[in-house]
Amino acid sequence: MSTHQPLFRDPRAPVRERARDLLERLTPDERVAMLHQFAPAVERLGLAAFRTGQEALHGVAWAGPATVFPQAVGLGATWNDELVRRVGEAVGREARAMRARDPRVGLNIWSPTVNLLRHPLWGRNEEGYSEDPRLTAALATAYTRGLRGDDPVRWRTAPVLKHWLAHNSETERDTSSVSVRPRVLHEYELPAFRGPVAAGAVAGVMPAYNLVNGRPNHLSPLLAEQLRTWCDHDLVICSDAGAPGNLAGSQGYCGTHEEAVAAALRAGVDSFTDHGEDPAPTLARVRGALERGLLKQDDVDTAVLRLLAMRCALGEFDPEPPGGEDAGTAGTAGNTAGAAFDTPGHRALAREAAEQAVVLLKNDGLLPLAGGTRVAVVGLLADECKLDWYSGTLLRRSTPLDGLRERFGADRVTYAEGSDRVRLRCRDGWLSVPPSPPGPAGGEGGDGGTAAGTLDPALRRGRTDLPPLTVTAEPGAAAEFALADWGGGVLTLRAADGRCLSVAEDGLLRASAEQPGGWVVRETFELRPYRGGRLLWHRGTGRYVTAPADGARLARDREAGTTFTLETVERGTDAVADTARDADVVLVVAGNDPHIGGRETEDRTTLALPPQQDRLWRAARAANPRTALVLVSSYPYAVREADAALPALLWTAHGGQAAGQALAAVLTGDVPPGGRLPQTWYARDADLPGLLDYDIIGARTTYLYFGGTPLYPFGHGLSYTSFAYGPLTAGHDGGTLTARCAVTNTGHAAGDEVVQLYTRAVGVAGPELPRPRRALAAHRRIRLAPGQTAQVEFAVPLADALGCWDVAHGRWTVTPGTYGIDAGSSSTDLRTTAVVRVDGEPPRPRSVADLRAADYDEQHGTELVDLTRERGDAVATAGLGPGELVFHACDFRSRPTTVTVTAARAEPGEAEIALHLDDPGGDRLLASLTVPATGDRHAYTTVRAELPDPPTGVRGLLAVLHGPVRLARLGFGGPSSAESP
Repeated sequence: MSTHQPLFRDPRAPVRERARDLLERLTPDERVAMLHQFAPAVERLGLAAFRTGQEALHGVAWAGPATVFPQAVGLGATWNDELVRRVGEAVGREARAMRARDPRVGLNIWSPTVNLLRHPLWGRNEEGYSEDPRLTAALATAYTRGLRGDDPVRWRTAPVLKHWLAHNSETERDTSSVSVRPRVLHEYELPAFRGPVAAGAVAGVMPAYNLVNGRPNHLSPLLAEQLRTWCDHDLVICSDAGAPGNLAGSQGYCGTHEEAVAAALRAGVDSFTDHGEDPAPTLARVRGALERGLLKQDDVDTAVLRLLAMRCALGEFDPEPPGGEDAGTAGTAGNTAGAAFDTPGHRALAREAAEQAVVLLKNDGLLPLAGGTRVAVVGLLADECKLDWYSGTLLRRSTPLDGLRERFGADRVTYAEGSDRVRLRCRDGWLSVPPSPPGPAGGEGGDGGTAAGTLDPALRRGRTDLPPLTVTAEPGAAAEFALADWGGGVLTLRAADGRCLSVAEDGLLRASAEQPGGWVVRETFELRPYRGGRLLWHRGTGRYVTAPADGARLARDREAGTTFTLETVERGTDAVADTARDADVVLVVAGNDPHIGGRETEDRTTLALPPQQDRLWRAARAANPRTALVLVSSYPYAVREADAALPALLWTAHGGQAAGQALAAVLTGDVPPGGRLPQTWYARDADLPGLLDYDIIGARTTYLYFGGTPLYPFGHGLSYTSFAYGPLTAGHDGGTLTARCAVTNTGHAAGDEVVQLYTRAVGVAGPELPRPRRALAAHRRIRLAPGQTAQVEFAVPLADALGCWDVAHGRWTVTPGTYGIDAGSSSTDLRTTAVVRVDGEPPRPRSVADLRAADYDEQHGTELVDLTRERGDAVATAGLGPGELVFHACDFRSRPTTVTVTAARAEPGEAEIALHLDDPGGDRLLASLTVPATGDRHAYTTVRAELPDPPTGVRGLLAVLHGPVRLARLGFGGPSSAESP
């Protein structure tokens, strides 16, 4: 019997050679089958089934109990790359250990999310690290390095970055298109992805649902033109769930599903996540595309080769080690060895991460709390340890109340939730909760994006074995519910036994859920006024509740809901005030439930704290001025009045399993507060751009461009001690910017300082273009004892620190001139400054022989759209008014006599493009060109006009677009390449 092993089984051979050998052994049909998320086993080759996609944003998710770390935005608040790397390592080790017990746990990790926190109303704010691209890139690199492991060949897990590209809104997320101008693309969006990919720690990327410049992200030419040029290994592109079907479905971008899968494969998508665990529809579409000649076998093979190379790097095809995979040593010992689960080290790390994520926003001496302090802990989140959609199941939990009682003793810590205690009365009596029978929780399965979603009992919504609510005529048998208002009229109702009212698939209303949750949240309601009473509307189904004799349930079609009267037994503000009066210090713990009012599929509508929670801190302060507001939330709030009225405020993201212990340690000074805000906290809604306005330059948003006064600036965070900065020295050698300064703890307590290095253009050559007010170049978190001094040094590539995208010439450049280098504690608290000079050739004027319309310097009333279905950008008018494009420093020294525009107009009739010259005496009309109807948005025509008064010198050019039209190019001087889009 032969003992010869095929090449793909040889762990000593190069990964790509092994993958190529395996590819050649697969039949064409088997290769096509590999393209779906759920790739089948190939028994004749000994290949197991494989699934792409295991969520692990801050711990292994959707796979049962696991160590739960702080939310990603909380990890962002640590500003600690090394800590985040250790978290990634722990998550990777737990994924390996969990897979050894359950093969449904995947090693292709769909994490981290590197979308920038550009807009704080984004529902998925909790998933990102920061609004700054370089901080995001640094933390994502750290996390993926931990997930990947240090072995040069074998990967512990295979991380996939989410979501390519410019994805910051849940509103119509599969059909909305955003305009991303070249400067925003190259200076803001791409660096967040490029950092971790270039570091070699990323196995793949997932495109986003939305469209960018009119083209679906799953067809983005940037996958090939940018992403896959940043590293020297094969990147796997995994589609988002359902997105391939959207191309010919909700987006209508492709005429048929066969055309859609063909276009996606050619653009670079390798793995199709569609139709859940059923690969048949996707595979039929791929085969149909092959039969129609839309795809070649080479297109399929290229994608499958990448997938096989990833699986090979994970050690899947290696000979199994002694003891089996449960030994955690598949492949080489350096990387997949050490699979570990819920170790003391992981528990300590979860607490350390939660401690480092706490941000002290304001402190007028109230904190830290001294030993023996009598503390009142109040608020809707005071005794909660909330999870989000991408959390694992808690093995243990610590709420703020738990943490403070553990620290001070239960006899010195009092508590009031602050929810209103209410009863619901209808014509026939009061709603009542029948006694619960004994027995374990059952219930229906949750809505997971993959089969792994059904593994997690935390996502199983309630119990169907419980009796539904009934109506009783006896007032004494009426149920009291704790009503929590989460803002926007959205509320939850909790029964006396601690279970929330929930509606299961059978439509019955029960007190059955431990917490709100699930893909469709079945525990949220609204009380809507109706004929002097209230109708109870169930948000998850959009139906009203009715209460017949046989039990409360959802109203059926054309059936009226029951009218209720809301009777308040106790107001939460009264309970909070009573608890606050006798305490030395009051801590009001407010914030959000991550499953309600801001989450995946749902953006927020306001920065305001929900009214009920706003009333609670006011009631606490009125009863006891020594009140602090502790915000535990997935995103920023505008709490100007609280900031003005209260002596102390803190913020932390939902901190995972050790959240309460961590918060107590920081409040008491056992651990110094050192977290920093990873995004701007704006003072009011009016400071925000539109949710779909991604032009941070034009809209003047994020700390990079915002000219207003934020409530708390990017990088902000206070300490219980003080730090002094010595003089900053900075210089460069043409390739690297170096900066150094001494930082001293000048206070009486140990403390963490996050030293932040910023750069700004002081005086640079060339046209006056908007540059960031300042931009983060580097950061380092350090801990200093009282009186201790640390020398902090930074070395940053000069192009990264000072460069910008030269839109006129399509290149990254460092413009000659003077730059300020600042170091300090936040983007506005800068302690020491230096200046560096960069020499070089000044920027050349912009050539006008072939002007891409998308390369404008300023715009008004336009949007970027797809030039063709495959690649390129054009500019179209947006809205009813004319659109304007401004091009600075155009070189007209050749005195051109003609102008040519390349444009398209799908609508009937004509459009006009007027070209104006910026002369010293004012605007001068150069030409007005009429664009006829072309019948299709991608059908371009060329229109030419004479210039009777030729322009001269270096001037600004204004193009005004009247009527619906797409402008691709302009060319001066006669026929040019502008004739072809």
